[in-house]
Formats: sequence, structure tokens, C-alpha cells
Amino acid sequence: MLEAPGATLVDILGLLSNVEYRKKVVRELTDPVLKDFWEKEYAKMPDRLKAEAISPIQNKVGQFVTSKMIRNIIGRTKSSIDLEQIMNEGKILILNLSQGKLGEDNTALLGAMLITQIQLAAMNRSFIKEADRKDFFLYVDEFQNFATQSFIKILSEARKYRLSLTLANQYIEQLDEEVTRAIFGNVGTLMSFVVGARDAYVLTREYAEIYTENDLVSIGKFEAVLKLSIDGMTSAPFPVTTLPLPSMKNDNREKIIKLSKEKYGRKA
Repeated sequence: MLEAPGATLVDILGLLSNVEYRKKVVRELTDPVLKDFWEKEYAKMPDRLKAEAISPIQNKVGQFVTSKMIRNIIGRTKSSIDLEQIMNEGKILILNLSQGKLGEDNTALLGAMLITQIQLAAMNRSFIKEADRKDFFLYVDEFQNFATQSFIKILSEARKYRLSLTLANQYIEQLDEEVTRAIFGNVGTLMSFVVGARDAYVLTREYAEIYTENDLVSIGKFEAVLKLSIDGMTSAPFPVTTLPLPSMKNDNREKIIKLSKEKYGRKA
């Protein structure tokens, strides 16, 4: 689809089920192996095998394109949001990927796409002198929903691209083993509020057993244990008390939303 002019993810269904559209797309292909697959292997495949092969893709993509909101996002040939520009110019991007609003599958899709784009934008900083790279801060709540292979790569390479990550989730078992290893192997600063017994078992070792499992499951409200990374050195863990949330008593929120829609919004 990348080589077909004007094509988007929405057009995948047409590629699989519409013969004439597929011929049009295949004519645009420059990759000989890919072109050979569609013209010879796929074209000669019995209809029954075709149906079996494409059915899972149709079902998955169909879930996304039936949502008007998702269709209007992935059906654009060019995004009005340039992540590389946002990162290099120190701009602020706030995204609400609530499963309650979008659904679990849609949240996972958009989150995975976004994380991949952030990874690519960060890696493109290799063309910028290290001294000229601006610090960029990425905050991800409930990040287990977006913990893809791209996220694992970001964790291992973020530092050299001046990308700082703040990741929050509720308990370790929400993450698969590979992601957990990537986190504890790369993250320098670790903060934990009250946790369950299983997480306490893991965290007490991360805190060099200065805090016992009983300490970690008995932390009070608004209290936490913090271990810092300072100039590449890890501090001893220590207790902290969080500040109360500031009260928001101004109308800037609506002004910012209105300005953002005017500058970056596109008519559906």
C-alpha cells in the first residue's frame, strides 16, 4: 500500500477483495518479489485458500474501519501532526487513548502506530549533532497497553537520542517478560507506591533489600519509595511524599483545545 498513490490502511480491504483495485495497486509496485507474489502466487491461489488467508485480516481491519473516529485517523494520506517537528522543537502533544472511549483494540492499534512513529522520529535525530538534540519527554500512563517491540527498542536507545521516558502502570504482571527485562535493564529512576506481595518481591531486590517486602506493601496514601539515577549513578532508595494536585481554575483548557482544532484539525 505504501507504493500506491493516495492509499491508506483503509484501502487494505479493497486490496484483498477487489480484483480490479488490486491490479491497479500491483501495477504501482517496484519490488519484484512483492509483485511476483500478487501476480503469480496469490492470483493462482484457490478461492477457498484465499478466503482462509485473508479472513483474519479482514476481521481485524474491519473492526477499525467501522469506527468513524478511527477511520478518519488512519484514512488520511498525510497527517497534520509531525512528531519529528514536535520532538525537535520542544512542542507539547497530548493524546487521549482511553479504552473507554476508543475500545481496547482501537487503543492498541493507535498506540502501537504512535509508538512506532516516536521511535522513527527519535532515530532520525542521528542526523542532528548530539549537542544540538533537545531533550524530549514522553509520559505514558497505562503503558502496558502500548508495550510493543518498538517500545522495547526505545527503552534501550532512548538515552542517546535525548528521549526521556516516564512510564506508569499498576503492577508488573501486566507486562510480558521481555518488556519487564527491558524496563529493569534500562530504567535508572524507579518509583513505587503501595504494591501487592508479588511486586514487592521483585522491587525489594531492585531497592537492594533496603526496603523489605512488608515495607513496600504497607506504604501509606500519597507515599512512595524512590530510587534515582543521577549522572549515571544510582542513588539509594528513599521515602517520598507526593504533593497534592494543583487546582485548575482558569479557562486555558478550552482555549488550547479550540486553537489546536483550528491549527491541526481536519474535516471528516
